[in-house]
Amino acid sequence: MSETFFSPCPRGLESLLVDELTRFGAHDIETTHGGVQYKGDWPLVWRTNLESRIATRVLWRVGMTRYRSEDEVYKLAYATTWAKWFTPDQTIRVYVTAIKSPLKSINFTTLKVKDGLCDHFRTVVGSRPSVDTDAPNVRIHAFLTEDMCTLYLDTSGEPLYKRGFKPAKVEAPLKENLAAGILMLSGWQPGQTLLDPMCGSGTFLVEAAQMTLNIAPGLGRDFAFECFKNFDAAEYRRVRTALENKRLPVQSLPIFGADIDPYQIAATEENLAAAGLAEQIELVVNDVLDLEPPTATGVWVSNPPYGVRLSTGDELAEWYPKLGNVLKQRFAGWNCYFLTADTQMYKLMGLRASKKTPLMNGDLDCRLYEYKMLSGSAREVFK
Repeated sequence: MSETFFSPCPRGLESLLVDELTRFGAHDIETTHGGVQYKGDWPLVWRTNLESRIATRVLWRVGMTRYRSEDEVYKLAYATTWAKWFTPDQTIRVYVTAIKSPLKSINFTTLKVKDGLCDHFRTVVGSRPSVDTDAPNVRIHAFLTEDMCTLYLDTSGEPLYKRGFKPAKVEAPLKENLAAGILMLSGWQPGQTLLDPMCGSGTFLVEAAQMTLNIAPGLGRDFAFECFKNFDAAEYRRVRTALENKRLPVQSLPIFGADIDPYQIAATEENLAAAGLAEQIELVVNDVLDLEPPTATGVWVSNPPYGVRLSTGDELAEWYPKLGNVLKQRFAGWNCYFLTADTQMYKLMGLRASKKTPLMNGDLDCRLYEYKMLSGSAREVFK
């Protein structure tokens, strides 16, 4: 039976998510700002959770109505057949998102959704689930527009950019699904040289390695749908096993990372080891301004400091022209991509970007700048 789903994603990557969902077998696809609505069956849900590199969640639409008051939201929550899908022994958390809603309090609306759900359970089975705001078994999402309320069951649980490893964290990390999307937007292909010269915790590097080795990003974690009453464990195992069998043997990869901070390189090493990729990617501690290219051509991707986490505006104003000179003098033949929220970077690099793609990095309004450098000779590096 076909159901309706919605998957949010980083703003600016909607078209990439459409491509993935089409490949997974979704139909009736509709794109909105920051996500995609689509229809499909439960194997589609499993594949999207396991395989999507772009989606943040897979939300299953279970209720929808026009509304004008909190009481009508409560009635929708009460009428939705929650007890068909999970038990009162499982913990819950309700999330409410509103755009142009006439209701005055998100917190009060959240309470009404929770009350309607719990009252439904009391009526049907005589007891109600408990709330767990830290690690709930079941997440319920309510989305309010000006006149419509839609209820979703979250089939993912933890957001899908949490791939199930990455123990080492750094300040202002880049989300994995945004990093994967930037790699796709860059045109980088597995087997092509990739360099992140300001690698932080290694997000670009891990995503690129998993793409190269055909490792589905969800294979290292569990999902909320596994605790639903309608979960077909045997069929899911077949889908998951088929993906595991597509993994390529671990091998040395033309993927390189550098950072001026030894702590960042140590964090990258820890995360690569947790992903089973400790020996496949070469890392060096080095200032990007002193770095030489590892091969004659390749793709450079980076999420440089832009005043939010590492440097002041004056320091960056001096640094950007130096970075532009590095690209001109040493990285001829490379395609270089920078994700930044700092508009001064584009003005001060001393280079003309061939493309500017709007992207959202969390709440930061960013641009992905593309610089295609003219061909030149390579230098020895990473020796």
